[in-house]
Amino acid sequence: MYPAHVAAKKRRRVAKPAPISIESSDNPLIVRTSFADARAWSAVREIVARPVGDGFRANVDYLDAPAFDGLTKDQLVERIGKKYDHAFIVIADDVTMSGKDHALLVVDLDEKRGSAFRALPSQIQSIENNLSLANMDFAEFAQNVGRGKVFRGF
Repeated sequence: MYPAHVAAKKRRRVAKPAPISIESSDNPLIVRTSFADARAWSAVREIVARPVGDGFRANVDYLDAPAFDGLTKDQLVERIGKKYDHAFIVIADDVTMSGKDHALLVVDLDEKRGSAFRALPSQIQSIENNLSLANMDFAEFAQNVGRGKVFRGF
């Protein structure tokens, strides 16, 4: 039998924090859901930030909040609020952080909500620019994945 003060503590329930939702952002988000490798995360951000081609940059914002640690794609999509007005979101998950190529998960939030493909960080500039301007649609990228089912460019 426990002493009275220990038994009282055991009976108290700790309320779980409410799930954090993703509302508005100026640019499409890259959400970090794996905090296992800080160096890998830095490398991904550095590659995405580099201009490609004729100086094209990825117009993205980063969501780097431990509250999202370990969330699956479906759990993350459930947390996207109505004010998030971008057609896609990018996830940096365990596969991203542990893989040699650091392939990111690009998730459709429009026509086939929840469908996804992986892409090299060096392709996020093209994906973001074309999807944000509606020059191309999600399926055009998803149908052009290559080796390892990863989009590596056209």
